[in-house]
Amino acid sequence: SPRQGPGPAAEPPDPSRLRPHVVLAQENTQIRDLQQENRELWVSLEEHQDALELIMSKYRKQMLQLLEGRKREDAEPVLKAHQANSGEIESQIDRICEMGAVMRKAVQVDDEQFFKVQEKLAQLELENKELRELLSISKESFEVGREDLPD
Repeated sequence: SPRQGPGPAAEPPDPSRLRPHVVLAQENTQIRDLQQENRELWVSLEEHQDALELIMSKYRKQMLQLLEGRKREDAEPVLKAHQANSGEIESQIDRICEMGAVMRKAVQVDDEQFFKVQEKLAQLELENKELRELLSISKESFEVGREDLPD
């Protein structure tokens, strides 16, 4: 069999198989670049956070000063309004207590009235029973009397 030389059927060799150290070096360089970029981003983020914290602390200080100034000016009207509200609430509570006392009295009167009505009803039922008994006795005696009469 004759030897075949490099002809059109031979595929070009894969460069990654031939020079793996070159590919690894490229990848390492990319990783180092990304790590450096990450570090720079972290530093930038920390600087932004520091700046924001500084702004917020100044803002809080100014708000506290503003509130302190307002407290002195606004304390009196707020206190007066609070006292007025408290007085109104107390008077409403007093009215509610009075209404409660009136309702309790009404319930008590109703209870007494109810017991009186029940008592009267019991008396009337007893009288009714006694009257029926008397009526039945008088009917019997009337019938007995009629039997005695000559025809």
